[in-house]
Amino acid sequence: MGDNAFVVVANRLPVDRVGGRYEVSPGGLVAALAPVLRSREGCWVGWPGDVGVELEPFMFNGISLVPVALDQEDFEGFYEGFSNSTLWPLYHDLIVTPEYKQEWWERYVAVNEKFARAAAGAAAHGATVWVQDYQLQLVPGMLKALRPDLTIGFFLHIPFPAPALFQQLPWRNEVLEGLKGCDLIGFQRHADEDNFRLLTTEIRTGTFPISIDLGEIEAAPEASIRNLRERVGDPEHLLLGVDRLDYTKGILQRLLAIESLLEEGKLDDIAFIQLATPSRERIEHYRTTRREVEEAIGRINGRFGDVGRPVVHYVHRSIPREQLGTYYAAADIMLVTPFKDGMNLVAKEYVAAHPGGDGALVLSEFAGAAVELHQAYLCNPFDLESVKDAIMAATEPDPARMRQMHDWVVEHDVAAWARAFLEAL
Repeated sequence: MGDNAFVVVANRLPVDRVGGRYEVSPGGLVAALAPVLRSREGCWVGWPGDVGVELEPFMFNGISLVPVALDQEDFEGFYEGFSNSTLWPLYHDLIVTPEYKQEWWERYVAVNEKFARAAAGAAAHGATVWVQDYQLQLVPGMLKALRPDLTIGFFLHIPFPAPALFQQLPWRNEVLEGLKGCDLIGFQRHADEDNFRLLTTEIRTGTFPISIDLGEIEAAPEASIRNLRERVGDPEHLLLGVDRLDYTKGILQRLLAIESLLEEGKLDDIAFIQLATPSRERIEHYRTTRREVEEAIGRINGRFGDVGRPVVHYVHRSIPREQLGTYYAAADIMLVTPFKDGMNLVAKEYVAAHPGGDGALVLSEFAGAAVELHQAYLCNPFDLESVKDAIMAATEPDPARMRQMHDWVVEHDVAAWARAFLEAL
């Protein structure tokens, strides 16, 4: 039995190895939970990100980290297989067809057991354990069996599907049994909570929309904003997309909408920057998405661009966190058009970068953020005309809409999210 009164269990540790040292991973979850871990004498259990590497627990920035080792078979079966080729498409409403493989399920069970044992060994008597996300849905039940003295919370960062879809899963009962080890399950939206409660009412649930760390969205210098706009030809309208290159994100749909508006002559003096972080590129559906996106970009630039003046500026690599604020602040219109998204924190980050009410957010009604940011220019990404209409409306924005959204994001930041869940737990 360990001596940690508060334990976070997540697929990844909150650090990335860069060269020979570790750096803090970007993201709101780390920012929200780091102060809680420090104040509550806590630790974080997770995979360090390197396959086949066994590490002893270590301290980083005042937080105790407990690494869980994964070998190549774990990575392929648990992570690429069951987590991201079975659960991810199933929970995102079958945008692509999930694959159901017994060997992936067995590896998912085995890896969840590793995480549960690590958490059980780290937690003090009567500790609070907060398990994160779809990769670890069996951990609560396993942990409760090992340590009935613990208080266990679980938060699902992605959508939860309608019962008719969830029931496709051959191991649906085992997943529900795993989650029954929770004292509280948190969801992003009431719709996700309602879907879950149609399957079982034995577990206490709640809706806790996650948010962002406002401190990470630094005010960009005017000179940096001006420089970025000049580099893309100083257009009348600068559009921006910031996404993982994932088939759920609707990147191709926004490109097709822009192409159609250019064809119709409704958009003229524009530039579109698409920042697309590489994601799960060993999985076929992700390779297909990348190919389709890059073909569309080439076609649009070939038809409507000029020498030295493409319409679409495409970056397929990670952008340093400190540079994102400049992109957000420089963009007149942010395009967030997922087919399905648990929340989409990029939408909130863009709003946070526009305290003066300038800018406009085009947002899919199927993003979790649309529940809170309903003053955005909402669209249906399955309907090209809807996306086009939202883009055109955003070219003449109402500043009051952005100011209302900004006030909401400032009041409901990631620290408020963590506090609300832990108080309920």
